[in-house]
Amino acid sequence: MSREVLLLVDALAREKSVNKEVVFEALEQALAAAYRKLFSGDVDIRVSVDRETGENEAFRRWQVVPDEAGLEFPDRQELLSDAREQIADIEVEEFIEEQLAPIEFGRRFAQDTKQAVLQRIRDAEREQILNDFLERGDQIINGSVKRMEKGDAIIEAGRIEAKLPRDQMIPKENLRVGDRVRAFLLKIDRADKRHNIIVSRTSADFIKKLFELEVPEIEQGLLHIKSAARDAGVRAKIAVWTNDRRIDPIGTCVGMRGSRVQAVTNELAGERVDIVLWSEDPAQFVIGALAPANVQSIVVDEDKHAMDVVVDEDNLAIAIGRQGQNVRLASELTGWQINIMTADEAQERQNSEQGKLRSLFMDKLDVDEEMADILISEGFTNLEEVAYVPIQEMLEIEAFDQETVEELRKRARDALLTDAIAKEEQVDAVSQELLDLEGVTPELAETLVGKGVKTRDDLAELAVDELQELTGLDVEAAKALILRARAHWFEQ
Repeated sequence: MSREVLLLVDALAREKSVNKEVVFEALEQALAAAYRKLFSGDVDIRVSVDRETGENEAFRRWQVVPDEAGLEFPDRQELLSDAREQIADIEVEEFIEEQLAPIEFGRRFAQDTKQAVLQRIRDAEREQILNDFLERGDQIINGSVKRMEKGDAIIEAGRIEAKLPRDQMIPKENLRVGDRVRAFLLKIDRADKRHNIIVSRTSADFIKKLFELEVPEIEQGLLHIKSAARDAGVRAKIAVWTNDRRIDPIGTCVGMRGSRVQAVTNELAGERVDIVLWSEDPAQFVIGALAPANVQSIVVDEDKHAMDVVVDEDNLAIAIGRQGQNVRLASELTGWQINIMTADEAQERQNSEQGKLRSLFMDKLDVDEEMADILISEGFTNLEEVAYVPIQEMLEIEAFDQETVEELRKRARDALLTDAIAKEEQVDAVSQELLDLEGVTPELAETLVGKGVKTRDDLAELAVDELQELTGLDVEAAKALILRARAHWFEQ
């Protein structure tokens, strides 16, 4: 048996062009698997094959765990106190081993072992190929479609195979076996033993890399692509910037007679690309991102990270785009929520907001409509500003004297204190069980109680869309929170 092992290792190493150590390790794993079949429990087996003689030894072993942790896996764990009765100086995470008697394996075992070793070698080969690929740092895969599997394309590029899933293909493309394909390295999925390189042709990063290939100034660091957004196969937007005044960022990306942008468009099945000048000023950036629409005015809401963009009637359809495409891409590109509206709609919204603010000031400050309108016209938008804006700034308002300013500030602070006490009382009314729930912050609890959700069961009974409407959480966060709230139902 020992001589046969050495011959087998030598033959496989030469046949597969791998190091003998890889074969020895694979053989040890295969032998350990065979020994495990002799036991009914989930045991841990270690096999050691001598590299010189081919002799093997097998050991059953138990890992030492702290006494307070208990035995999660009794068949392969030992408590520290029990282990020290056998080995006085043994420590946690070390192993107690018991040598197993050698057993004779038949012809079937030899065949099974050979297959297991071959599989291990194939895995090692794939891992080596993958590591070699990752070391090169390539992010663009160039290859040809080798075959189609359930709608996914398998792309062969040298020694590697990459999977282009159906949902990562440009929609109107119809790839066939033999077609040349370029794609972006999306992720490495080591769980997929066959095709662990996943690529994409719809990723926004793909268009960035394509421009890097076409525009030398990007590779040289003279020009930067700040962001990109795509409706794959139809339209895309990229934001470019440079601090070199000698370079025209947009013209450089377009190229002579549009050659550079046309090369990218051809690669992306005719996808139209808008090149936008990036700006540190968010409003200016949004104006550029909405091109070719002309913007009349912008109102920026920093708290909501949103902008109300006013365009005239003639530019409304252009700004929104077909099925909302232009404004959606502009929003993705800039990272701001963009609300497109006409001048009439903007005026209507402004009137509505001013009406709410007027009512707030009249109610909380106990002033008449004229006084409330003065505050609004001077730019006050909430009680905090009335209460804490420097007194000198308020005294500069022509309609206010010292006594009026001090009284307004006092009333605003009293109103804020009353509101704060009311909110604390509301939060106190929330059950501790709800407050202790993972993901429920004090701010969220305040919002929930304001909507009548005071207990864990109240939260659990909500639908995902209801919770979103009440709190503004995204779908995944709302779903996870409701599932945590319902967990105790299933335990019961």
